[in-house]
Amino acid sequence: MLDLLIKNGQDIKGNPIEIGIKDGLIECIDKTIDEEAIQIIELSSGQYISPGWIDSHVHCYEKMTLYYDFPDEIGYKKGVTTVIDAGSTGENNIKEFYELSKKSKTNIYALMNISKDGIVTQDELADLSKIDESVNLERIKELPDFIIGIKARMSKTVVGSNDIIPLKMAKSLQKAANDITLMVHIGSAPPELEDILNLLEKGDIVTHCYNGKLNGILNASNEIKPYVWEAYNRGVLFDIGHGTDSFNFNVGKQAIENGLICKTISTDIYHRNRENGPVYDLATTLEKALSIGIPFEEVIKMVTSHPAEIFNLSNKGRLEKGMDADLTVFDMIEEEKIIVDSNGNEAIVRHQIIPNKTVVAGELFDL
Repeated sequence: MLDLLIKNGQDIKGNPIEIGIKDGLIECIDKTIDEEAIQIIELSSGQYISPGWIDSHVHCYEKMTLYYDFPDEIGYKKGVTTVIDAGSTGENNIKEFYELSKKSKTNIYALMNISKDGIVTQDELADLSKIDESVNLERIKELPDFIIGIKARMSKTVVGSNDIIPLKMAKSLQKAANDITLMVHIGSAPPELEDILNLLEKGDIVTHCYNGKLNGILNASNEIKPYVWEAYNRGVLFDIGHGTDSFNFNVGKQAIENGLICKTISTDIYHRNRENGPVYDLATTLEKALSIGIPFEEVIKMVTSHPAEIFNLSNKGRLEKGMDADLTVFDMIEEEKIIVDSNGNEAIVRHQIIPNKTVVAGELFDL
């Protein structure tokens, strides 16, 4: 007997789909399933079932004071089954974060900040003595199922007078840690974006890729800078990482129209930009991705199969037998809504994405 059977859904291609769950895993998946189940959920016509959404750039270590949130507030309550905290903590406090994460219903992973205390202050990479490769390696080895990457924030308010040096240190750590995934925040110069991208390799992630800053991907003529194309074409991955100050409609539209398409969509959410905007939640960020021209199916892949592949979450991101029973059930309704980017620019979307059920490890939550 199944633990949970979800009936009458559709996948992102519009095909009928029903999913049976047992012991926290997907047991069966088909157009129709007639097996007995302890709990049976009949969806309303037109509701979508996708793999559980993965928000691959959040800040959810609740003991921080600068950037923090509560994992379940940005997680399962918003249709998100997995969150990846992007550098809130470093080797000095990530073990405490790990212990605290066990209390949440939402799946939590971490990208460890290369600076020992994480983002306690805005300039965590201004003091190079706070970066200790040997201790960072020790922590990565201690928590291999929690630490799935490392994070370096490369903008002038963070690095102080150190320019590109912290990124070189992050790349050294990455190699020593068997090419662990590296996410790099970009912002105002120095360091110059060109210098950052020149150090990055295939599989490295640039977050805040569609920001509206002078040190961004577009030149003064609204064209993508040549060195950005060079990085993109050699396999550097681009992530939206919306945030309070890092997503611009025009930059995103120009990039998509020219074929520079992000690999993942993430929020860079924390309590202030969740409560007061402009982020609010992952669903709203998905609507903004639709508004700049990313097709619906691709939008959903950017929060399911793509981040699962990039961060080696091998049992997530796909609707297949044996995969973790992490699912997001949502509606796509035709109703206008005003959306706002990080620079105060407004746009109107005509389709809203509304999550209404989340399944995490087989446990159903109504939203």
